[in-house]
Amino acid sequence: MKFIVKKSSNGQFRFNMVASNGQTVATSETYTRKASALETIESIRKNAPGATVDDQTSN
Repeated sequence: MKFIVKKSSNGQFRFNMVASNGQTVATSETYTRKASALETIESIRKNAPGATVDDQTSN
């Protein structure tokens, strides 16, 4: 997994979480500050290494 930080044409920042096969698995909201995007990435890395899945869909 890796995070790719990008700057949009309007000057805002967002990041994609990309799997080892190159597939984007998540895209962030937009941030006005690059530091905010990087802080969110660090929070994900720190707080969700063992996150579980709560599947609330009906079968």
